[in-house]
Amino acid sequence: TVIRAAILIQKWYRFTMARLEMRRRYSLSIFQSIEYADEQDQLQLSNFFTFMLDHCTHPNSVSQIFTSPSAPQVVDEDLCLKEFEKKIDVPDSYYGPRLSFPLTVEDANALLHAFRNEQLLHARYVLQLLSETRRVLKEMPNITHLSTSYSKEITVCGDLHGNLDDLLLIFYKNGLPSEQNRYVFNGDFVDRGKNSMEILIILFAFLLIYPNDLHLNRGNHEDYIMNLRYGFTKEVSKKYKDHWKQILCLLRDVFSWLPLATIIDSKVLVLHGGISDTTDLDFLNALERNKVRDRIHVRVILFSFKNFAILDILWSDPRSQNGCTPNKCRGGGCYFGPDVTAKLFERYNLKMLIRSHEFKPEGYEISHDGKVITIFSASNYYEEGSNRGAYIKLNPELTPRFVQYQVSKFTRRQNLRERVGTIESSALKSLREKIYAHRSDLISAFAQYDVNGTGRISVNDWAAAMESVLQLELPWRMLRSQLAQMNPDGEVDFMSCFYDLKMGQPIKEAQPALAETLCRYRKDLEIIFNIIDKDHSGLISLEEFSQTWRLFTSHLGIDIQDDSIDKLVLSIDYNKDGHIDFNEFLEAFHVVHRLEKKAN
Repeated sequence: TVIRAAILIQKWYRFTMARLEMRRRYSLSIFQSIEYADEQDQLQLSNFFTFMLDHCTHPNSVSQIFTSPSAPQVVDEDLCLKEFEKKIDVPDSYYGPRLSFPLTVEDANALLHAFRNEQLLHARYVLQLLSETRRVLKEMPNITHLSTSYSKEITVCGDLHGNLDDLLLIFYKNGLPSEQNRYVFNGDFVDRGKNSMEILIILFAFLLIYPNDLHLNRGNHEDYIMNLRYGFTKEVSKKYKDHWKQILCLLRDVFSWLPLATIIDSKVLVLHGGISDTTDLDFLNALERNKVRDRIHVRVILFSFKNFAILDILWSDPRSQNGCTPNKCRGGGCYFGPDVTAKLFERYNLKMLIRSHEFKPEGYEISHDGKVITIFSASNYYEEGSNRGAYIKLNPELTPRFVQYQVSKFTRRQNLRERVGTIESSALKSLREKIYAHRSDLISAFAQYDVNGTGRISVNDWAAAMESVLQLELPWRMLRSQLAQMNPDGEVDFMSCFYDLKMGQPIKEAQPALAETLCRYRKDLEIIFNIIDKDHSGLISLEEFSQTWRLFTSHLGIDIQDDSIDKLVLSIDYNKDGHIDFNEFLEAFHVVHRLEKKAN
């Protein structure tokens, strides 16, 4: 009896753990699919700006938008440390670190201490630091060559995405950068997290102190337009209200001078994204990398990586299938197979490719028979408890040693079921918002299967309709119970997908189709309007708004009557001065979860 009971308990435990793991995996799949869909939208924006120039009635005025103060220009290189000191006063009331150049380890420690205590570095010191960083980066090659030794291992870190706690934990576990403790940080330092600026300041400070021992590669998020969409621009503007434009201008230039790759012991290639069947390291090494920035002029507009060589190394992902195909999930770069890796390795006598760019639940992943390693250093990337971070240690034998970690603020107080529940709830919330933003298209797709107009279809048909519209490659049949109700006959009430959702602050002048379109493209429109808003007042003219909207809908093939948007725009020009607050306007078109609102 005891043995039988033990077997039953063991079966129950295994079953419970398997179900929790299944829920965790599909939750992470939801997060990643939505993230990649969002990146597709981001890359497609560059096509819209080209279209905008081609079709605008005043193309010269439009091109000026991209050289306006809202699209930051290069800060004068002659503006040296002393000039910032003269122009920007540091008041006696400022209690943060006071930097003097050249920096010392004591300065870096002061920065670490200040940021642990949520202090800001004064704008004068930020600008001086960025100016000095640019000076140092300009002397560096596109591809940095390093050598290991048994007394000097090299640590490679992946994406940090504004998660300061991860960087602090890495330094706690692995030691601060020094001549004996060398680091390569492999891009995507910024965006998504709330402490991107602090991460940059720390990394740049150590770069100035140890320029031969701390190395930085550029990621796809070290880019002005990516920063507009994913949070870094807002972070800087909030933290540095008086000098944020200058800081962003200088950062844009600093990003353009970041090296593109690192080669360790002539055998290990370290770059952010990946490779393609046309990757040429000699070409990359000869490229004028600072010219490959936000290329804001006539045909190559507003997206730094239109140059496909750069696009490939910053955006590509490995796949197990041979060949090199367009990366349709992200909308940029490619999928490269083991044969592509082998070809590049043979050409350049390489042994290993270390890349980042891609979320991994354990913080790292090995592929292509051990030749390709993905390292991802931002723990809790999607949600508290969603993943570990990791870094790699390399010695002269070039056998990678992985160190995993996870910053734990709240998850220690939760059991496994609670942690998975938190991740699942957050993922499903994001998915429901995506579903509601495509409400009309989904209803049309459901109707094709509902020939008798019953409002009910089979689970298979429901899953097929969901995938045909959303194209997220998710296990829809498995997710059905979380997203839609089923009747006793086993059919899905497809309208139940939308029961718990509604538009944020409904504007009565907005027709349903128009409101849904605004909801779906809210992020894209926010970026476009922020670029048009030359003085960053948050206001644009009705004419600019209407013209941009018509071009945007024409480019995307959206059928919205002109008079409906005109009526809507006029209705929100509350003081009748010919301008609208576009942030307030767009805020009206976001998805609200009814049950959450009641609970609050």
